Amino acid sequence: MSDPHGPILFFDGVCGLCNRVVDFSLRHDRNGLVRFAPLQGLMAAELLTADDVADLDTVVFVDDGVLVRRSSAVVGLLRQLGGPWRFVATLLWLVPRPLRDVGYRIVAHSRYRIFGRKDTCRVPTPRERKRFLD
Repeated sequence: MSDPHGPILFFDGVCGLCNRVVDFSLRHDRNGLVRFAPLQGLMAAELLTADDVADLDTVVFVDDGVLVRRSSAVVGLLRQLGGPWRFVATLLWLVPRPLRDVGYRIVAHSRYRIFGRKDTCRVPTPRERKRFLD
């Protein structure tokens, strides 16, 4: 997969937790490299498989042409943020993926109930706009 935009986090645009992760990433991405795109958007339809786009419980992270899902996507994002988050990513990476994914699925299953669901996808502020892909 070609990745002309740098690292991209594909997220469920109507999920309250996912939007909080995007806000967190915007604050902590030291180099401002990570781009964001909703799974409901055109970029996701263009770059991802139909299964990835249909599974809104799955966050997808693409970096250097490598696509990872679920807990591996979270680890990839944290690694990209740098600083202390790179250390957290390393600790998470030491946990076997099947075990990490169990934790991920537990959170994903209850995320709407705990963090809410929006009626529409997140609309970036004018300042954030350059970091968002359609």
